[in-house]
Amino acid sequence: MYAAFAALLTTGCRKIEIDDVSSSGGTTPPPTTTENTILEGRITANRTLNAQYTYKLRGLVYVTSGAILTIEPGTKIVGENGKTGGLIITRGCKIIADGTAAKPIVFTSEATTPQRGDWAGLVILGQAPANSSFNGVQGVGAIEGGINNSDGLGLYGTPSTQQPIPYDNSGILRYVRIEYAGYAFLPDNEINGLTFGGVGSGTIVDNVQVSYANDDSFEWFGGTVNCTHLISFRTLDDDFDTDNGFSGKVQFGISLRDSSVADISKSEAFESDNDANGSSLTPQTAAVFSNMTVMGPKATLTNTGNSLFVWGAQIRRNSSMSLFNSIIMGYPNGLFIDATKGTPTDNNIPGSLFVQNTIIAGCPNPVIFDRGTNATPPAHGNTGADILTWFNTPAYANSILANCSDAMLTAPFNYTAPDFNPASGSPAATGASFTNGKLTGFQQVAYKGACAVGDTWWKTWTKY
Repeated sequence: MYAAFAALLTTGCRKIEIDDVSSSGGTTPPPTTTENTILEGRITANRTLNAQYTYKLRGLVYVTSGAILTIEPGTKIVGENGKTGGLIITRGCKIIADGTAAKPIVFTSEATTPQRGDWAGLVILGQAPANSSFNGVQGVGAIEGGINNSDGLGLYGTPSTQQPIPYDNSGILRYVRIEYAGYAFLPDNEINGLTFGGVGSGTIVDNVQVSYANDDSFEWFGGTVNCTHLISFRTLDDDFDTDNGFSGKVQFGISLRDSSVADISKSEAFESDNDANGSSLTPQTAAVFSNMTVMGPKATLTNTGNSLFVWGAQIRRNSSMSLFNSIIMGYPNGLFIDATKGTPTDNNIPGSLFVQNTIIAGCPNPVIFDRGTNATPPAHGNTGADILTWFNTPAYANSILANCSDAMLTAPFNYTAPDFNPASGSPAATGASFTNGKLTGFQQVAYKGACAVGDTWWKTWTKY
């Protein structure tokens, strides 16, 4: 229902290589290789970005018309200074960014002294289910950040009158770093470091680090994509944000915050909504996270950090996000079940919202609940004490530790040389469980949190 532009605008850039002087004393003309290293407008045909070049994003760049953008291991892509560059993979297209630990693919700033927000970010849009609506069409959403245009290139999902594609395939992100991204188009309408809209479970996302984002590191709007080995480093707003019916599975994730940097909208590791109104629209947000290690601003109880840090995990607005086998450390408040808006979130307890085999350490208020004035039927009688009792259900095997140090991780708050592995004897080294039906398909490991004793997956390809 939307037309496409005719072609990608291109600017030729030339790489010149000069041969040695010939044996006859003369010179041979320098051979040239033409490579368009400026990316702008629209990419409408299959293209490969080669590792020997550095590519620049000039403004928002859309991959359209079913095109596949392949990026070789070791390739560097920068956002051009002052151009608010971003890369958008539109519905029906793919990105194949399949790096390696030795040769990660890097999206970063062009600036000599980079700052968060130097470029817009990476956005992937698919056709998997979402509970969004756009111009009265249910099942379709317009991704945040001013990306959508008259051709509808910023839309995700599938109209409810058509069959959604839960197994939609938007390609591969593997061994990828995304640095200094994020753009505030309007308040609460931003481009994140990495944004997923309606991305399906046919997509591979594994070993991705987002650093110094100017909004969230990772945000999912609807979709079913499963992700493993994610790292959020010193972001501004939220680390892992789930909305509009996202029902994917995420295993092995780390977030480390800058204790002095938080967002005016308040910052947390997990923020989860069914939608902005807390409605009962389906599919309901039911993301499942397991083996996550998230650190807030408080390495010790006497540390304060930025006052805009609030919760380790805020599950609100009728979300059924679940958390298993994880560690929340160093936030003023650990887990917040927020029932203040829309259909009360605690309606999902018990039944679809679970927190099990999880450690909350060094959080002065480990578990809190707030209904506010919300008495939307059926009115619940839950209180903060009830929710704490639920969290402490013996069969759930959760634990509350007074200090971050009680979790016995090696060096989790070290900004320049962190070590997230549990030390010998740590309560996180054992005790994980995968018996809950929501954990079907997860890798079964013995430890809580993102790492085992001596683990190395978060090293080598990353940058701190």
